[in-house]
Amino acid sequence: MLIRFLESIPKARFSLRFLVLAFASVMMVGCATAPDPKDSEAVAEYQQINDPAEPTMRAIFAFNQALDNAILKPVANVYRNAAPEKVRAGVHNFLNNLRTPVIFFNDVLQGEFQSAITTLVRFLINTTAGIFGLNDTAGDLGIDYKNEDFGQTLAVWNMPEGPYLMLPVFGPSNPRDVIGRVVDFFIDPLNMWARNSDEEWTIYTRTVVDAVDFRALHYDAIEDLEKSSLDFYATIRSLYRQRRTDEINNGKVDPSTAVPSIGQFQDEETEPRASNEISQTN
Repeated sequence: MLIRFLESIPKARFSLRFLVLAFASVMMVGCATAPDPKDSEAVAEYQQINDPAEPTMRAIFAFNQALDNAILKPVANVYRNAAPEKVRAGVHNFLNNLRTPVIFFNDVLQGEFQSAITTLVRFLINTTAGIFGLNDTAGDLGIDYKNEDFGQTLAVWNMPEGPYLMLPVFGPSNPRDVIGRVVDFFIDPLNMWARNSDEEWTIYTRTVVDAVDFRALHYDAIEDLEKSSLDFYATIRSLYRQRRTDEINNGKVDPSTAVPSIGQFQDEETEPRASNEISQTN
């Protein structure tokens, strides 16, 4: 049944097919051994971690690290050293601007109509005065970037996140966010145009550039985190959940329940300015 479903997705949507296959593969793996029900502390910790397939997730994480070290990390390092900071800032701003329709759509679905208006204003300013989003003119005017996605929308609608997942290539996730990725893919206007115009190369190009941009932007932070972490997998798991909690609640998180800060990895706080964040990576 899974094979038939994947075959029903046109070849032009390879990235979506890969995401579905990765999610299905993860769902079919064996679970980690549950603790003795009589050990209440162990059971509570197991439930809090909510990572029932941890051994398999760690294996996938190791694969992702190997892929990163072999391909993405070297490419990102060359990019951040070879491309001028203004160019990198322009690329990052352009990618953020391309995502605006998806953000606007999710603002509306979440009932955040003021945020939707702000998102629309940002898009109009940056697309025009910002030269197709290459310059964050709206940000310079104090209209800050705020990311929204359908995974966050489902959370606002009180859908449980489900167990922690480490997807091949795509990285940290959960069932709710996997659904969110799929929906965001389909509602993205650029993806719609590319699929209907036989211009799928734009989807692949955007995905690759987005990955390189993110890795270059957070290059030093990721390296420092890996060196300082006793358990890098567990740290990434905690940071991912912290980031999603921050995004879902628009940064309004109870400090008493917060895990180590993910602020340095958030696009909202790391949106580059030519003389600020990007220069710190050189």
